[in-house]
Amino acid sequence: MMKTGGCHCGTVRYSVTGALRDVIYCHCTQCRKQTGHFVAATRILDDALSITGADELTWYAASSDAKRGFCRHCGSLLFWKAEGSDMTSIMAGSLDLPTGLTASHHIFAADKGDYYELADGLPVFEGRD
Repeated sequence: MMKTGGCHCGTVRYSVTGALRDVIYCHCTQCRKQTGHFVAATRILDDALSITGADELTWYAASSDAKRGFCRHCGSLLFWKAEGSDMTSIMAGSLDLPTGLTASHHIFAADKGDYYELADGLPVFEGRD
C-alpha cells in the first residue's frame, strides 16, 4: 500500500509504503499553539517514508523530546518526530485523498481548547494514553 502527501505549495512531497497507524487526535498545549487547533496524526516507520524536497523542510525543536517538520516556504506542518525514534508522525491532513484512515482516540484531552467538545464517541485520554 502506498500513500502520498505534501505541503500546501507542493515544494515538499512524500510517499509512504506500508500500513499507516490509525489517526490520533492530540489536544496538548504545544499542538494547539503550533497549529491553531488540535493535531490529527498518523505514523510510519522511517524506512517506509520517502521525502522529496526534504532540504526545504525546517525542523523546529518543539521540546527536548521532539521536533516538528514544516515547509519553509508555505509553513505547512507535515511531520512530528520524537528524539531517538525510528518512526515519524505524519499530519493526516497533509495526505492526498483518499487516505483510507480512521481515527482511534484523543490524547491530552485535559489540555484541549475550551471552544470545542469531544463528542465523536472515540476514547478520550487526559494524558498520553
